[in-house]
Amino acid sequence: MELFDKKSDDQTLLPPLAERMRPIVIEDFVGQEHLTGKGKILQKALAANGMFSMILWGPPGSGKTTLAKIVSRQINAKFFQISAVSAGVKDVRKIIDQADLNRRQGHKTILFIDEIHRFNKAQQDALLHAVESGGLTLIGATTENPSFEVIAPLLSRCRVLKLTNLSDENLEVILSRAMKRDIVLQKMEISLDSKARQMLVHAVNGDARKLLNAIDICLQLTHSDMKKQIHIDLALIREALQQRNLLYDKKGDYHYDVISAFIKSVRGSDPDAAVYWLAVMLENGEDPLFVARRLIILSSEDIGNASPLALSVATAGFQAVHAIGMPEAAIILAQVTNYLASSPKSNASYLSLRKAQAAIKEGEFPVVPLHLRNAPTRLMKSMDFGKDYQYPHDFPDAFVEVSYFPDGMPAQGFYQPKNFGTEKFIRERLGKLWPDRYPKTN
Repeated sequence: MELFDKKSDDQTLLPPLAERMRPIVIEDFVGQEHLTGKGKILQKALAANGMFSMILWGPPGSGKTTLAKIVSRQINAKFFQISAVSAGVKDVRKIIDQADLNRRQGHKTILFIDEIHRFNKAQQDALLHAVESGGLTLIGATTENPSFEVIAPLLSRCRVLKLTNLSDENLEVILSRAMKRDIVLQKMEISLDSKARQMLVHAVNGDARKLLNAIDICLQLTHSDMKKQIHIDLALIREALQQRNLLYDKKGDYHYDVISAFIKSVRGSDPDAAVYWLAVMLENGEDPLFVARRLIILSSEDIGNASPLALSVATAGFQAVHAIGMPEAAIILAQVTNYLASSPKSNASYLSLRKAQAAIKEGEFPVVPLHLRNAPTRLMKSMDFGKDYQYPHDFPDAFVEVSYFPDGMPAQGFYQPKNFGTEKFIRERLGKLWPDRYPKTN
């Protein structure tokens, strides 16, 4: 930290507290003992002065970037860091070329990709040869399950290491260390109320970066000149947490409250409220793919055949968001949200599935009638598989009235289309074909 002693007393010239307190050796790293503890995978690899390509999967502020930098420093590797949000294939290939040069000169290379889950398939494909050949060591960081977002060939070439939220005890250590060791904080007389400390540790949900950012904001809110005493009480902590939206966390209660409000607004056909809650999520750093997935589910569960195009719109929206990324992906999500919220709603398909599932659980194991079975071999034909099956296209209107249910099971009207949207047409047609199951409605 002597480097920062040479700076002026103007805090704006210094890196943020979270960056100043970033550990540079594995022994100073707090948390993730299942990876960094004695005899654990990272500690053993570093002790052998070797490393493997890996995907660090864990929540924000759990130490993914810090571990990548520690690994690079301790094995004396050239370190390149890019973000999947802003980098492209061209950037990746440039680093791969530099890694080849480094290897010829006897140097190791580590490429750290933050938010690797936002790389599309072409970008991930560009990494395959370099990772497999050992031209560079890849360390990817992601908050999303890599099984869903990282292509299988790349995933097979990497070890997936799961990080967890830091415990309250971990956060207490980090906070105490910052108060004692940081070049700025150690020059101040800072008092932190026990209730304020307790709230801070609890509110950041295991995120060390949020913890240290909140302390930074407290100093800014008090207009500290590094000479006066600073008293941090409960009110100041609350204000600091709100300054950077630190109360919004992907695993916190507010996160689930907001997504619930969003889904219910779309379901309730209020596009204005829906796009408002969408903006709340995106402004607080929510993963756009998470939102896109929920919209796909909603398009089938809550709209269904009342507007069959809704599922296609939602699916296309997900693909577009995945290909483009933020910030432009927000425009696509707004379009999909407005379309789904404005569409007629029906949960008839969803209810039909639930009714059918209940019937299966309550009834006997269903036996497929012989006339509905396939008969690809002579033996099956000799056993009357497919016998007496009536091909609907051989009949007027491509329909013949036969039972498609298991033998002995009466016909069931699981699917009851609504009397509006496209389902009105569906109901009218089914009412002509199966009048007992689909009576006319007003």
